Amino acid sequence: MLVEKNLLSQWVENYTEGLHSWAFHKVSDGDLAKDLVQDTFLAAAEKIESFKGDSSPKTWLYSILNHKIIDHYRKKVNQPVRMDNQSLGTFFDKNGSWIKEKRPNSWHEDESHLLDDLDFRGVLEKCLEALPEKWSTGVKLKYLMSKKGEEICQEMGIAPTNLWQIIHRAKVQLRDCIESAWFQN
Repeated sequence: MLVEKNLLSQWVENYTEGLHSWAFHKVSDGDLAKDLVQDTFLAAAEKIESFKGDSSPKTWLYSILNHKIIDHYRKKVNQPVRMDNQSLGTFFDKNGSWIKEKRPNSWHEDESHLLDDLDFRGVLEKCLEALPEKWSTGVKLKYLMSKKGEEICQEMGIAPTNLWQIIHRAKVQLRDCIESAWFQN
């Protein structure tokens, strides 16, 4: 038991910073990232006897952390969410055509480098937070975690057509938010 405790203490010392960085990259919330890393070490402490050394401790811990991140998103998706369909009515008329004032604008900046701009990433994060939870989760899983549609549908417990609607609606809302918060300032 003492050997396992010393081993776990060594892992905490060696891997906490990297695990936190990875968790923050995936969830974009410092406090949540800390909680996920703490949960990772708690799970590792509970299962340390099952660690056989088939992989490196780092690989094992990252695997646990990735499962914690997936569980976090699953819990969020399975919570009842109020889908605000009326907000899309501000973009489209009754025939489904764009309302003239709400048509997407042309972005003149070099969009390929926007994610390198810390200020833009702050705006993007605020716009993601403003989305309904299910929409935000869908976008994060698809674009930030690079998950395939089939995998996202399974994790969120939704049909592919529902995923397409969620992503489409989220992109419309995100574009509007980014245009007003970034491009018009």
